[in-house]
Amino acid sequence: MSHMTNPLATPDQLFQRRSFEALPIELQDAIFFATQCLTQAAGILLQLPQSVTAQANVLLARYWLVEPMMSHEFSDVSAATVYLTAKLSAHPRSPRDLANVYAYLLSPSSSLFQPPTAPPPANEPASYYLSESAYHAFHARVLALEARALYALAFDTHVALPHPLAVTYLQALDFLAVAPRERIGSRAVAYLNAALLSPQMLYLTSQPNALAVAAVYNAARDVGAKMPECEWWEVFDVDREELGFLVVGMRSLDGWGRKMRADLARIMRGAERGMVTRRDVEDELRRRGIEVVVVRAPRGGGAAEADDAEEEAARRMDEKMADLEARGV
Repeated sequence: MSHMTNPLATPDQLFQRRSFEALPIELQDAIFFATQCLTQAAGILLQLPQSVTAQANVLLARYWLVEPMMSHEFSDVSAATVYLTAKLSAHPRSPRDLANVYAYLLSPSSSLFQPPTAPPPANEPASYYLSESAYHAFHARVLALEARALYALAFDTHVALPHPLAVTYLQALDFLAVAPRERIGSRAVAYLNAALLSPQMLYLTSQPNALAVAAVYNAARDVGAKMPECEWWEVFDVDREELGFLVVGMRSLDGWGRKMRADLARIMRGAERGMVTRRDVEDELRRRGIEVVVVRAPRGGGAAEADDAEEEAARRMDEKMADLEARGV
């Protein structure tokens, strides 16, 4: 049964993450939400199966249980977990593909965190052009973070997902034999995918069978399907208290997600980029009058690396050389 269960976070780990992270709780939630959404978007653009992307979401959440959020750029952590998870699956992706996807998602052309009513941003290829120096710097950061994540996770990358169990439970309850079987199945999967973004870290505190039962329960309520009158969840080894907590947690994610999007818009202050950065968070802390000493882990596996100004200068030099070549100079 070990392949159907996950290692769960202890109460001490959850408490330490909340209490000793040098960030207010609402900022921690906003960063977590944004980075998990970025991971999902990257999985879609890389044409990865949802099972692979969901595993990357879970590994990212586990990694941030033992590492401070501000140690590395949030987008780099997302890219490293996607790269690692895809490499271990039957759907590996090249570093070049990964770099191109993240360059686009982080650019002003990305609509990842645009308000639903806002017009789509203009597609400007120049905004997500990736120079050779920028690619190599990105590649080095991802490789260093991949090794760091494996070390932090004690090389335990096993993730059991509740999605297959949810389908099995729907079949066992005979929900897929009657209409609206398409709706109830898609609703259950939607609840499970949304739970990846939960601030309660539901995938780290509950086993897949409990998550699957809660998703089936919520989906059945949404479509008006008749559920057994007995306490059917006990057949799947889930007690009433845990089911109630998970049901409420999953149903509250819609409103919470809208609040997180509003918080991110305020933190980014209209910045023309597709993702919140550490600098945005530091500026928000200063606006609140909070002085936080951020200890950042060395990039590039500890090797000396150019600072932001040098990277920007190298990027501009590459762009200038490409422009000269294009003009035949």
